[in-house]
Amino acid sequence: MAKIEKILICDFDAALEIIENAVLSGSMSASLEERSDFYDSSSGCRCAVRVFERYSMMGDNRVSLNVTLFSDSDGVVRMSACTSGGSKAVFNKINTIGENAFLSTLNDRLQRAGLYW
Repeated sequence: MAKIEKILICDFDAALEIIENAVLSGSMSASLEERSDFYDSSSGCRCAVRVFERYSMMGDNRVSLNVTLFSDSDGVVRMSACTSGGSKAVFNKINTIGENAFLSTLNDRLQRAGLYW
């Protein structure tokens, strides 16, 4: 499993749109498998969860990417992105290249867009 955690420099809706576009346009086989959104009007907290999948040619299987955005009353957007899958081994992960590549697609786009420092 690979993971990145960042504080993003943009508003919540813009971050979510950039993330979805970055992941879905980063691979022909990428798909948005599920989504969940929460908003608490009394505290101003927001949370969005997105689960993506794509085919990994290196592992000849599918890998998933789970992205969670969270913002509380301070307006700071926090992101956690974790990948999983990408190995056919029974007990140990032998091949994590697909996971790392999937995560790099998102990380590179966010960095090029200047969404974190």
